[in-house]
Amino acid sequence: MSNYILEMVDLNKAFPGVKALDNAQLKVKPGTVHALMGENGAGKSTLMKCLFGIYKKDSGDIFLDGQKVEFNDSKEALDHGVAMIHQELQPIRMMTIAENIFLGQYPLNKFGLVDHQKMNEETNIYLNEIGYNVDPKTMLNELTVSQMQSVEIAKAISHHAKIVIMDEPSSSLTSNEVEKLFEIINNLKSKGVAIIYISHKMDEILRISDEVTIMRDGQYVGTWPASELTTDKIISNMVGRELTSLFPPRVSMATDEEIFRIENYTSPNPLSFKNCSFELKKGEILAVGGLVGAQRTELMEAIYGIRSKVSGKVFVNNKEIDIRRPQDAIANGIALLTEDRRNSGIFGVLSVEDNVAISSVDQYVKNGLLQQHKINEIVTKSINALSIKTPSQKTLIQYLSGGNQQKAIIARWLANNPDIMILDEPTRGIDVGAKYEIYQIIGDLVKQGKSVIMVTSEMAELIGFSDRIMVMCEGRVSGFLDSKEATQEKVLELATKYM
Repeated sequence: MSNYILEMVDLNKAFPGVKALDNAQLKVKPGTVHALMGENGAGKSTLMKCLFGIYKKDSGDIFLDGQKVEFNDSKEALDHGVAMIHQELQPIRMMTIAENIFLGQYPLNKFGLVDHQKMNEETNIYLNEIGYNVDPKTMLNELTVSQMQSVEIAKAISHHAKIVIMDEPSSSLTSNEVEKLFEIINNLKSKGVAIIYISHKMDEILRISDEVTIMRDGQYVGTWPASELTTDKIISNMVGRELTSLFPPRVSMATDEEIFRIENYTSPNPLSFKNCSFELKKGEILAVGGLVGAQRTELMEAIYGIRSKVSGKVFVNNKEIDIRRPQDAIANGIALLTEDRRNSGIFGVLSVEDNVAISSVDQYVKNGLLQQHKINEIVTKSINALSIKTPSQKTLIQYLSGGNQQKAIIARWLANNPDIMILDEPTRGIDVGAKYEIYQIIGDLVKQGKSVIMVTSEMAELIGFSDRIMVMCEGRVSGFLDSKEATQEKVLELATKYM
C-alpha cells in the first residue's frame, strides 16, 4: 500500500516549440500541505492541469490512492476527488453562492426542477465546514476576492475532494485574509485532505508547508521537508544559480530636474484619494507604498485618465496638461502598467506580436496599409532586448509565463518611447528569477533618462529598489522618505498615519 495519495511519474507534455514537462515527478501524502515551486515557465501549472484533466499528458503515469488514473476533463477529476482553485477566479458573478457551488450538479425535486431549498441547506453545511458564515443566497458580485476564494474551497468540499490544488491563492489577499486562508487549510489538513500549494511567497511556503517540490525548466529538481529549507536554498534550486542579492546593482540616476508633478488630486468618491500632491524627477524611481485600501492604484489610474477627479492639476516639464482619457496621457509621454495583468493588461486571445505592437500600431500604417515588416522589426527587437521567452511572435500571449507576459506589456509601452512609466505592482505573481529581470529592465529605463513611478506592496522592493518613497494612507499622501534612510518601521508608521 502506497504512503502517497498522489503519484505523478515521468510526465511529459509538449506544446508547439516548447517542452513544458520533461519527466516531471510529484508525490503527495494525505493530510499534508505540499508546496510546488519553480520559476514562471518551470511547468508547475502545466503539471497541475495534466492532473486536473485540462491538458492531456503525452506520456507518464498518474496514480490516485494507488490506482492508475487519467482524467479526460475537469469533471472526471472532480468526481475522483481532485479539485483545483485557479489563481484567476472565474465565478459566475450574477449567480448566488449556492448556485456557483452546485454548478453542473444541481439537485432536482420530484417535479424535475432545481431544489433551491436543498441546495441552500447543503451549501450552508459546506460553508460552515470552512468557518465561513454567509447567506448561501448572496450574489457572488457582492463578495470580495477572499470571500470568492472561500466559496471555491467550499465547492471543493462539496465534491468530497481528497486533493485540493491552490494556485497562488494569496496573491490578491490582505494579511488578515491570508491568516483566514491558513485556518481553512489547517482545517482541511486535519480531515486528511492533501493541499498542493503553488506560491512564490517564500515566507508562506516555509510557514505552512510540510514538504516542498521544486521544478525547473519542466523537470523535477527534488523534494524536501519544509523544515530543512531556507529561502536561499529554495531560490538556488529554483533558478539553478545563487542570487547574491534580491536586486541587481544599481546607481541612482535621479537628477534635480522635475519632469512630472501633480497638485491636489481629489476623487469624486469621498472614500478614495484626496488632496494628493507629489513630484517626480528625471531618472528617478519613486516607489509608492501603503496598506491595502490606501488608494494608490486609484490615484495612478486617475492620473492616467481611467478614473475621474473633481480637482487637481498635472504638469509635465512644468507645463500644465489636461488628461481626461488614457490617449491624453499617452500623447504626453506617460505609460501605465496596470495592477491586474490578466484582466486589464494582456489581450489573452492575441499573439505576443499583437500585444507588443497594439499601442503603437499607428506608427506602422502607410497609405492606409499596415507595414507588417516594421511591426516584425519592433517586436523582434523587443523580444531580444527584454529577453521575452516565447516559442514565436505568433504564440498567444496567454500561453506565456506571468513574468514573460509582464515583459511583453512593458515592451508594448516602450514602443511608444514614453518619458514617464507608471508601474503598478510590476512583480506581483512572478517568480524570483523573473523579478530580477524586471528590476534590470527598470534600471535600464532610468539609465535612458526615463522616470518611473512604482507602486508596490513588497517592503523589500519599496526600500531596496527606489530612490524615494511616497507612502499613502486612506487616500492621502502621508509622507515621503529617502530610500537610503527608510526602514520598515518608518514606512509602516506613515502607512498607518491616519489624518
